[in-house]
Amino acid sequence: MSTNGSVHHQKAWVISVDMGYGHQRAAFPLKDIAQERIITANSDRIISRKEIRSWVTSQDFYELVSRVKSVPLIGKTIFRVYDHLQTISPFYPFRDLSKPNLSVLFVKGRIQRGFCKSLIDYVATEPLPFIGTHFIPVLAAHYSGLKNLYCVVTDTDINRIWAPDVPAKSEITYLAPCRHVVTRLKQYGVPAERIVQTGFPLPKENLGGRDLSTLKKDLAERILNLDPRGEFRTKYGDHVEHRLAPYRVRDRSSRPLTITFAVGGAGAQTEIGITIVQALRERILRGEINVNLAAGTRLEVMTFFRQELAKMGLELKVGGSVRVLFALDKGSYFARFNEALRTTDILWTKPSELSFFTALGLPVISAPPIGAQELSNREWLEHIGSGINQEDIRYLSDWFFYILESGRFAEAAWQGFLEAPNLGTYLIEDLVLRGKLPDNHASSSSSPEAGRPAGK
Repeated sequence: MSTNGSVHHQKAWVISVDMGYGHQRAAFPLKDIAQERIITANSDRIISRKEIRSWVTSQDFYELVSRVKSVPLIGKTIFRVYDHLQTISPFYPFRDLSKPNLSVLFVKGRIQRGFCKSLIDYVATEPLPFIGTHFIPVLAAHYSGLKNLYCVVTDTDINRIWAPDVPAKSEITYLAPCRHVVTRLKQYGVPAERIVQTGFPLPKENLGGRDLSTLKKDLAERILNLDPRGEFRTKYGDHVEHRLAPYRVRDRSSRPLTITFAVGGAGAQTEIGITIVQALRERILRGEINVNLAAGTRLEVMTFFRQELAKMGLELKVGGSVRVLFALDKGSYFARFNEALRTTDILWTKPSELSFFTALGLPVISAPPIGAQELSNREWLEHIGSGINQEDIRYLSDWFFYILESGRFAEAAWQGFLEAPNLGTYLIEDLVLRGKLPDNHASSSSSPEAGRPAGK
């Protein structure tokens, strides 16, 4: 890894994987520096049919497991078996976890037998930095002998499978979204100099540059809707005005309180979105609340939402106070979703990679997590104070407004803005293209034992 600025690049290979939304959502903000395009390792036109078939099998199984979890008895049993394969070792006590497990050796074996070969052959023709948002393409590049490798970590905690069999000899530089991942990678044997805490790559259109002008402007508007009784502003008003300057929190918002509910890539938890709308139906009709239902790229989810909205007599509100966010391809969907976030006050989602979007000054209501990584993401949101767990959905109209009136959502939005890293996209570009380390890198270089960190 060059850190002296002697090697500069204009572009990098940006490699993602189409499995849910997380890995592609992490790659999307890096499109400006992508050589040719963002390459999707399991579906791009350069990938061999044999490799695509192997990826499809894995993806189909992942989506099936995510959807059947709610099926009585058999669904929970299947999910427990799958989740066991993803199990992450307890964080404490700090210890050496560098020994490769069966998953690590299995992935290495597949790569040595030719998995990802067509991708590696293609990028090897142009010696540019290689940025992967999924561990398999990065590991394939590593085992194939490529250099200048970067791996964007997309959760707050990860399985040993993210690092190669002998991490100490790896030339992969890990781009960590938070402190917890930094320490976890050290437990896995990744050298400290190969870990850089950048934060998760967030969409530039929601940031507005390194001065965060767009983010601050949107947050100033958001606080009005999240603090209807002024409880938060009474306590922290001066601090808020100082940090958001030159943007000021006005006396009245220009729009109704807006909730965005995001469905996961496997189409799980769609019923929660409809339950939210049902509970808020009268307020929606009175123009007091707007709801965005993010269906992603799944046609069946979009159809389900529209049918259920029609049953509630809200078909005339679709496109206005109720919007269904849908697109046929991921890039178009991410662009539409990111635009909707600018006028969103509360993000409601299972604690996926969207947990990191709290850095945009968004409070996150966490729907029930699916899998070990999402459990960790929910804990991280709780730790930094920007996450609020979904209570019994049947009593939404009670607990939601109880929390809203207390100013707690406004406080959560503020904590997300202050505590979650929001310059990840720019820091990654600086490091990969110009060899410039972020100012916080010194804290990433200490040993896992130093200071015995108490949180994430």
